[in-house]
Amino acid sequence: MAQLLKKSVKLALIQLACTADKAHNLKHARSKVLEATKAGAKIVVLPECFNSPYGTKYFPQYAETLLPSPPSEKQSPTFHALSNLAKETNAYIIGGSIPELEEKTKKLYNTSLTFSPSGDLLATHRKVHLFDIDIPGKITFRESDVLSPGNKITLIDLPGYGKIAVAICYDIRFPELATIAARKGAFLLLYPGAFNLTTGALHWELQARARAMDNQVYVGLCSPARDMEADYNAWGHSMVVDPNAEVLGQLDEKEGIVIKELVAGRIEEVRKGIPLYTQRRFDVYPDISEGKVRFEE
Repeated sequence: MAQLLKKSVKLALIQLACTADKAHNLKHARSKVLEATKAGAKIVVLPECFNSPYGTKYFPQYAETLLPSPPSEKQSPTFHALSNLAKETNAYIIGGSIPELEEKTKKLYNTSLTFSPSGDLLATHRKVHLFDIDIPGKITFRESDVLSPGNKITLIDLPGYGKIAVAICYDIRFPELATIAARKGAFLLLYPGAFNLTTGALHWELQARARAMDNQVYVGLCSPARDMEADYNAWGHSMVVDPNAEVLGQLDEKEGIVIKELVAGRIEEVRKGIPLYTQRRFDVYPDISEGKVRFEE
């Protein structure tokens, strides 16, 4: 069995306080990415909506234009900040997510950008599943009032390491994306996300460990830090989970960085012990990874 993760690598999840000042957010993100890479991280993840406050009323105000790519610095200061930062640190940067405006259609998206150590854009993931919930007495939130959904699974090859998959927040509740990505060879599933105090307490860790357990791969969830003065209160608790669904590291609700080494051979070790990959019954149920799937690779 070929190793999915070709060599061990340090993963950093950066839990930021995301303010109303975009320039400050970008500068602050840079300082934390520099801190993480100085500690040896080669894959660095930022939170969902890291360059702006999280909320439907903020998306139009903070949206940047990404197409045609590459955009100008005026169209997307965040694109250029992340590209330059990846090059400066010689690391893979998964830029959490940002509000995106598609000029041609005037549609808004919640979009994640991944850059290579050379500063090149490797992939763009638009949030596939929009966060529309109504829990009586707790929280009501409708991203679809403002945002449009993406329509692709995002699988990214990191030369020298292997494949990762990137999705955003609510996408984690739909295990099909994770299952397909894992069966297509991803060693790591990454979810920049901003669960709230209700859903975070209920399901944040549970979802992270479930996706790891189902697929026997590494999982990383990266949240904004909690700000009780903001309109939306993020759960925090960014975490890294190993292929055996064990939590390797987890933050609290405050700002911070969690850095953990993803060990080459660990996925294969877990899969040998509990051999799900040779025990599936595709004579009883179909392999969803073999169906019609739209990828961004």
